[in-house]
Amino acid sequence: MLVDTFGRTATDLRVSLTDRCNLRCSYCMPPEGLDWLPKPELLTDDEVVRLVGLAVRDLGVTEVRYTGGEPLLRRGLAGIVRRTAELAPRPQTSLTTNGIGLDRLAAPLAEAGLDRVNVSLDTLDRDTFRRLAHRDRLADVLEGLAAARRTGLAPVKINTVLMRGINDHEAVPLLRYCLEHGYRLRFIEQMPLDAQHGWTRENMITADEILDRLSAEFDLVPDTAHERGSAPAESFLVDGGPETVGVIGSVTRPFCGACDRVRLTADGQVRNCLFATEESNLRDAMRDGADDAELAERWRRAVRTKRAGHGIDDPAFLQPARPMSAIGG
Repeated sequence: MLVDTFGRTATDLRVSLTDRCNLRCSYCMPPEGLDWLPKPELLTDDEVVRLVGLAVRDLGVTEVRYTGGEPLLRRGLAGIVRRTAELAPRPQTSLTTNGIGLDRLAAPLAEAGLDRVNVSLDTLDRDTFRRLAHRDRLADVLEGLAAARRTGLAPVKINTVLMRGINDHEAVPLLRYCLEHGYRLRFIEQMPLDAQHGWTRENMITADEILDRLSAEFDLVPDTAHERGSAPAESFLVDGGPETVGVIGSVTRPFCGACDRVRLTADGQVRNCLFATEESNLRDAMRDGADDAELAERWRRAVRTKRAGHGIDDPAFLQPARPMSAIGG
């Protein structure tokens, strides 16, 4: 098992398949983009499946989520998903995506064994989308969402980051849209993971602010019928339910004490926390001939050193050198 010194067990593996993305969301990267990882540094499809299989068979991982960058840009994605779903014991498989191309890929991914998707959507306004993402692709995202729903990749979850003075007035319209279409909305506090290092606490829309804005139009009560466990989102019944909305207060309401996640970057580095400043290189060890037992022990050691919390409130906090697109969501 992947157990740290605070007794937390990592069972949820987030695997980045690429650092590339076809959007330029301002809370992630600059409009001109970033220098992408050279292809030889990326894990091959076989290497991804080998490490995921090791995590599932020998290290207690029960859920695998593929991320990016934008994972739909990975040419071998469907094959990776299929081989993951064929593992024994079979893990739950999911995908975090911006939705562009999902209209074409939802059915093949579902057939390959993908269980569900999380789609990033920060606005319903075309002009605001262009301002945020520096691309005119809102229609493509909405088509991708509809395809995921038709295909049965349920529940279709939507992740939204509100930014002050840009889209913070859209909290209510976004929730209405999701209730109407059967999507499950989760608001996420903006985190210090942008490549520009421009994040400030003062500009962040907090969980309390999000709930205040929603409560002006909806009756929200905590969803006590379902135990939160290690889930990052606090869940609230909307107008008596059964529909819910989630709020992920990563900064102001940290849930580090119940964290069960571990991350594998597109170039084969284990990160025991989203905000970790150190990584453990499995790629080079694997390419140098390490067997599964050695790789498993390296993975255990990496998780064992996980800190008690992300430390954003600590004056000595250092933002990770890698931005979100290179870490994986």
